[in-house]
Amino acid sequence: MSKIEMKTPIVEMDGDEMTRIIWRYIKDELINPYIELKSVYFDLGLKHRDETNDQVTIDSANAALEYGVAVKCATITPNDARVKEYGLKEMYKSPNGTIRGIMDGTIFRAPILIKGVKPHVWNWEKPITIARHGYGDVYKNTEIKVKGAGKAELVFTSEDGKEERKLIHEFKGPGVIQGMHNVDSSIESFARSCMNYACDMKQDLWFASKDTISKTYDGDFRDIFMSVYENEFKTRFEEAGIEYFYTLIDDAVARVIRSKGGFIWACKNYDGDVMSDMMAAACGSLAMMTSVLVSPDGKYEFEAAHGTVQRHYYKHLDGQETSTNSVATIFAWSGALRKRGEIDNIPALMEFSDRLEKATLETIESGEMTGDLALISSLPGVKKLNTLDFVKAVRSRLG
Repeated sequence: MSKIEMKTPIVEMDGDEMTRIIWRYIKDELINPYIELKSVYFDLGLKHRDETNDQVTIDSANAALEYGVAVKCATITPNDARVKEYGLKEMYKSPNGTIRGIMDGTIFRAPILIKGVKPHVWNWEKPITIARHGYGDVYKNTEIKVKGAGKAELVFTSEDGKEERKLIHEFKGPGVIQGMHNVDSSIESFARSCMNYACDMKQDLWFASKDTISKTYDGDFRDIFMSVYENEFKTRFEEAGIEYFYTLIDDAVARVIRSKGGFIWACKNYDGDVMSDMMAAACGSLAMMTSVLVSPDGKYEFEAAHGTVQRHYYKHLDGQETSTNSVATIFAWSGALRKRGEIDNIPALMEFSDRLEKATLETIESGEMTGDLALISSLPGVKKLNTLDFVKAVRSRLG
């Protein structure tokens, strides 16, 4: 069988630990035998990021903007323990945060629903898509560990040298300070991306924040969303028969739990991080979720939204068998290849992506799955497969 030819490369961002092992399995078994893969490769493994002083992360994000489509493996965001484990020069920022900041995109995440695994929220009938802002907030924070008594202030110095000051806290002893920011242009891009996506999907759009407490910061998000809706999208929403509304984040959570699903829930950066994991876990597994970062000018970065599965990686290094779910990583590859085929007008590449996803779901629904799903599946005669054998089972259905 001749391989599918590509015209333009995709940007390939390799990652860390068990997901790096899975990345190789997927390429060897599910991609390279069928596609003459063209990719611009970046090694975002933690050791290589340290060797390049994290320049490789910046370069990969710029390449994603240049080529238009990227696929990313899960990566480590180091903490104190990781700095010591890997002997790092410094505690680097989240690579996802760096990439999202450069691409200024919105992350759309939705659970992958399958037969035999019912959502823990029994009334959810349709997937709920989380639209997560990809810039700023805690992911671009600045922090200080306060060692003793003193005064903390928030200071803004304008270009003409004028200062605006606000007291944060008068410390009587040790504590911590965190500074966050966002910019109106990115919030506007976030709002437009969410509303365009809602119009394309013909689904209602919710946006939620905590403007009753964060009256200025969250209030800015609320006001920008409403302005973009009223001035640019209201007529399109009405013509599509869909609704936009704003509510508090705590009210949104209560509404989501009582809903039947089938809508888009726009969240600020941290809220979207937490709620997308909640959504995926409630539907079965963190590895059963699609995730794509979309820039305002239509550049795409597909990713596996879960972590690097550190515990399984250490078992793998010890020669023990693992049963790690690779579905999110498979769907990251299929999403990127489908988008590349769509942009470059390669129907065969799009059709292959559809077949790959279908083969993956059919493998699970036939009763062959990894351990996380085997524990919660209601299918009869479930067969638990190890990490590589699951990928090979998917390949057997690809033909």
